[in-house]
Amino acid sequence: MASTGSKSPKKRADARRNEQTLLEAAAAVFVVSGVDAPVRDIAARAGVGMGTIYRHFPTRADLVIAVYRHQVDACAEAGPELLASSESPHAALTRWIAMFVDFLTTKHGLATALQSDNARFEALHAYFLDRLVPVCARLLEAAVEAGEIQPGIEGYGLLRAVGNLCVGAGEDPRYDARRMVDLLIAGLRLPR
Repeated sequence: MASTGSKSPKKRADARRNEQTLLEAAAAVFVVSGVDAPVRDIAARAGVGMGTIYRHFPTRADLVIAVYRHQVDACAEAGPELLASSESPHAALTRWIAMFVDFLTTKHGLATALQSDNARFEALHAYFLDRLVPVCARLLEAAVEAGEIQPGIEGYGLLRAVGNLCVGAGEDPRYDARRMVDLLIAGLRLPR
């Protein structure tokens, strides 16, 4: 039975793999050159023709949004995995926040690229919050339950604080956003 509603039809496995390869290549190029990087650089890194990129992502904004959502999803999915595999909830939180910092510091020009389409940018920001705030909150909750950090820290507040520490990272070689975030996360620990 065919499904109804707003869901798009399932993509073939090879189309999903191609899209995944394109997203990973675009993310890598964006880290180095920002979201205004030439599409030919992304195509070359992915080992495909430019037509393949445009078939999957008709506009640059479509590509930027897809990369951003893909990275948000990867960050969100990593939280429970880190919690299950780390030696402690605080260690999981620390590793997850490091991933979040990597995510934030590689978004050169994202706001500018989406500036002409404020509705899409707002939807993307809402997606970011909907996916990442609960993950951060769960990691904080686990660390509180383990007696590792003080209670009363909200996921949104922590993500906002980390985001503020990352603003302008890379623009001033004297400023080390990662070091500042490490100090923030270390400061959450309860004295032993």
